Amino acid sequence: MDTMRAVFDNSKVRNKILFTLAAFLVFRAATFITIPLINPEQIRQFFEAQGGFIGIIDAFTGSALSNFSIIALGIGPYITASILIQLLQMDIVPILKEWSEEGETGKQKINQLTRYLAIALAFIQALGLTYGFALTGNTIFDIGVEANFFTYTYLAIVMTAGTAFLLWLSDQITLKGIGNGTSMIIVAGIISGLPGMFTSLGQEYLAGATSDLGSYLTFAVVVVLYLLVLVGVTIMTAADRKIPIQYANRPTSSKTTGRQGSNIPIKINSSGVIPVIFAVTILSLPQTLLSFLPEFSASGFGLWVSEFFNYQRPLGFMIYAILIILFTFFYSFIQINPEKIAKNLQQQNAYIPGVRPGLETENYVSKLLFKITVVGALYLLVVASLPIFTAVIFNLPSYVQVGGTSLLIVVGVAIQTTQQIKTDLQGQNYSGFIK
Repeated sequence: MDTMRAVFDNSKVRNKILFTLAAFLVFRAATFITIPLINPEQIRQFFEAQGGFIGIIDAFTGSALSNFSIIALGIGPYITASILIQLLQMDIVPILKEWSEEGETGKQKINQLTRYLAIALAFIQALGLTYGFALTGNTIFDIGVEANFFTYTYLAIVMTAGTAFLLWLSDQITLKGIGNGTSMIIVAGIISGLPGMFTSLGQEYLAGATSDLGSYLTFAVVVVLYLLVLVGVTIMTAADRKIPIQYANRPTSSKTTGRQGSNIPIKINSSGVIPVIFAVTILSLPQTLLSFLPEFSASGFGLWVSEFFNYQRPLGFMIYAILIILFTFFYSFIQINPEKIAKNLQQQNAYIPGVRPGLETENYVSKLLFKITVVGALYLLVVASLPIFTAVIFNLPSYVQVGGTSLLIVVGVAIQTTQQIKTDLQGQNYSGFIK
């Protein structure tokens, strides 16, 4: 509450928040602007029957994908490009590794390359998405135009321009608003669906013709469970393990050590939500391709794919859990490099108490990171599995999600944004005190 009062008293921070909210309104308005030449109702019916990866992407875009709007692809191509560039910096492409070590200049080069790659990926995805509807047998064109290569190319260019606009809008949020623009755009899309979710849930369980005491209890339990999961995810997202650090050129007496407070924080879930997205993508890709090929969906091969790659089925869920755990370890050790940490500590004449610098420090950090990642992987698996189990236990409709990927993203971005607001307020207070 003190922070909220300080925000209203601080004009600079208040203007940043207002600018961010205005950008959200622009983003939300763009989700309802459909691309030309198409029949939005046919496309909306198609997406309502889909789930898995397509459902997650639609949630990230604020239903822009199911509306087939000009920003249907959302910020997804940029995220994909960022992950690819980050992976290629791991000694796969030497020039990218050199750029990553050149400081601010190299960072600008990497950012520019990432944007070019994002635009290219957006065009390829848009072309595949629009052409894919021709394979489903759905009539997506409603003005009698001929569906040929030039038509699909034109629609792909429009959707690519929408993604480019979102990249520009996210940059404006980063420069003039609050938080990271890319993350804030994703959160805006997710949050826009929450009121509709609770409204639909209330209409079904509280205002329905068959509402009874059991329906009221189910509604209350689901809401309380959602709030408990929200609190739990918030605690786990903010939790970290601090590795104490001491410096060889500083006094180490008990009086000065307490004042230093130097440490290396390692988050319990350092990989974020990326492992879940990777796992869902791998499992949903075969089913998504089959949805564009109806003649194969009803065949024996199609039924086998639905059983093997559907994480709502027992076999598919086992594969889903294994993929989440593997990707959590993989991405955690990409985000936190024990060898680099040991090298940086040695260069700064710093050390971990009781651990020798160099290889022993690297091994210590690696073992500690492995233990923390075990907890993080299990936590991530539980949160990602909650929507599946709650839907089965409470017989919830598909639009009601308790936990899941969306909640992880919203909580993570909310914590980072809150910290930035507090930092901006402290900066203003110190400035005023000096004056």
